[in-house]
Amino acid sequence: MRKKRVLILSEGFGTGHTKAAQALSANIRRNSPNIQTRVFELGSFLNPHVSRWILDAYRKTVAKQPKLVGMLYRYQYEKSLNKFTQMALHRIFYTQTAAMIKQLQPDAIICTHPFPNIVISRLKRLGLRVPLCTVITDYDVHGTWVCPEVNQYLVSSDEMKGKLLAKGVREQAIKVTGMPVHPDFWQPMDRESIRQQLGLQPLPTVMIMGGGWGLLDQENLYEKMMEWRERIQFVFCLGQNKEALRKMQENPLFIHPNIHLIGYSKQISQWMEVADLLITKPGGMTCSEAFAKRLPMLFLQPLPGQEQENCHFFSELGMGREITSFDIVSATLTELVQNYATLIEQRQMELDTIREHQQQNFGAAIAGIL
Repeated sequence: MRKKRVLILSEGFGTGHTKAAQALSANIRRNSPNIQTRVFELGSFLNPHVSRWILDAYRKTVAKQPKLVGMLYRYQYEKSLNKFTQMALHRIFYTQTAAMIKQLQPDAIICTHPFPNIVISRLKRLGLRVPLCTVITDYDVHGTWVCPEVNQYLVSSDEMKGKLLAKGVREQAIKVTGMPVHPDFWQPMDRESIRQQLGLQPLPTVMIMGGGWGLLDQENLYEKMMEWRERIQFVFCLGQNKEALRKMQENPLFIHPNIHLIGYSKQISQWMEVADLLITKPGGMTCSEAFAKRLPMLFLQPLPGQEQENCHFFSELGMGREITSFDIVSATLTELVQNYATLIEQRQMELDTIREHQQQNFGAAIAGIL
C-alpha cells in the first residue's frame, strides 16, 4: 500500500508563503511518516517567465508605491479576485496545473498562497475531486483566501477563526493549528555553542531582517544604530539581495568586529536563538519564527494591509512595537544593554514553558481530510 501523497502549492511573493509551505512539509513528514509531501511555487514551476515578470512588477510597486498596495488590499478585502484576474490565471495556469495533478496524483492539495488556492478551487468546480486545504499565512483574512471549494482551513489563532466565520466559512471547515513554523525553531539549543559557531561575542545582539527585497534601505536609522556598536553586536540579514550586501560590505560604517553582514542563510533559527532583538518588516512567517523563539521585535515601516495587521497582532501580544521614531529604537537598545542578564533569564523561562507544551502536529490536521 503506497503512502498518501500531499501536494503543497505556494507562490514567490516574498519568501513567507514558500517558507510556510516548506515548514508545513517538514511538520507533516516529522509527525506523519506515512504521508509524502511535494512543495512547488506554482507560477515559478509552470510558467517561470510570466511569473518573474509579475513578481518584478509587484516588488517595484511595493518599494515605490506602498500606499497603492494598501489601497488595493482594502478595496479587495471582502472579495475574491475579480473575473478578469481569474481569467488571466485560467489562461496561464489551469491547463498545466491539471496536467501536473494528473501526473502526481496527490491525495490532498494544500495551498499557502491565494493564487494557487484560486486555481485549485476552479479545477474543483470543473470536476477535480482532490481535497483542498488552505493555510492562511498572515494574521488577517483577506477575501482572496476564501473559496467555497476549500475543504479545510488551517489558521494561526482563534481571532483568525472568527474572521473566517464572519466571511461565511463553516466552523467545521476551520482548525486552529498555529502557524506552520519549521520544527527547527522549536528545538532547544545551546546559545553559547551557537555563538561560537557563528563567530559572535557574548554581547547583546540585534538582528535586522527584511533586506532581501531591498526594503531596509534606512541609512539614517543605521547611522544612529551604529553609535551602539561598541556595546551591541548587529547582524544584518540581506537574503538574496547581493547588491545591497556588496554596498554594505564596502561602507566603512559597517566595517567593525561587532557588525556581521550575511546573505541568504539556512541557519536563521540559530541566528534568532542567539539574537536578543529583531528589527524587521512584519511578514507573517518572520514574525511567527521570532515568536517561536520568544524574540522581541521592532517593526519597520509596515506596508498597508497584511503587514499592518501582523504588526498589530504581535504588538497586542506584547512581542513587538512599530518604529515610529528613533526614540523607540534608542529606548529599546538602552534597556537591552542595562538589563541584559534579566531579559535573557525571562526569555529562557518563556522558552522552556512554550517548548514543553508545543504540539504542532499538522500531520493530524491533514490526515483528517485524506
